[in-house]
Amino acid sequence: MNENPRIGTCSGKAYFRDANTGELVSEKCGDEMSVGMTKFYRRSCFEEIGGFVREVMWDGIDCHRCRQLGWLALSWDEPELRFIHLRPMGSSQQGIFTGRMRHGFGQYFMGTGIVYMTASSVYRMLHPPIFIGGFAMWWGYVKSMLQRKPRFDDKELVKFIRRYQWQCLLKGKAKATEALNQQQVTVWMDKQTTPKALS
Repeated sequence: MNENPRIGTCSGKAYFRDANTGELVSEKCGDEMSVGMTKFYRRSCFEEIGGFVREVMWDGIDCHRCRQLGWLALSWDEPELRFIHLRPMGSSQQGIFTGRMRHGFGQYFMGTGIVYMTASSVYRMLHPPIFIGGFAMWWGYVKSMLQRKPRFDDKELVKFIRRYQWQCLLKGKAKATEALNQQQVTVWMDKQTTPKALS
């Protein structure tokens, strides 16, 4: 973070131990997110994004808001930054199905579109727990939509997220993120050159 002042939040990668083999299994966290259980924030970034949203998916919303404001959100899969998650991501004390359904609700709350959610759920069906995890995410989203549960009320950020998600579907997440980060650098630079108001 000292080397790159644009990094607003960052983390290592989450792994869990396979119950049968004991081997470490990656939780497949994208490089464009810092994972919630080990996030670091630059204080100025944390203050600018307004702190935490008090709802499921807070640790996705903050990364999107970082990008909206020109900051970078990152994670690295380096051995010294890896950590073992004692409970696989998206699980809960009531079991994996309940936890993944909650994740689906979180995506619904955040403003994720149904097409992106379906694609994400299908991708997750191919990773442990096979099929059931991805399906539970999708059903949690659809159930929340059918019940008309409340959604995140920052309409500008939701538009920003959905544009980004469409670009991820069209270009792939890595290319879409790189393009967006390059586009948003001017937002970050403008803040560095604008004198702060006297309090």
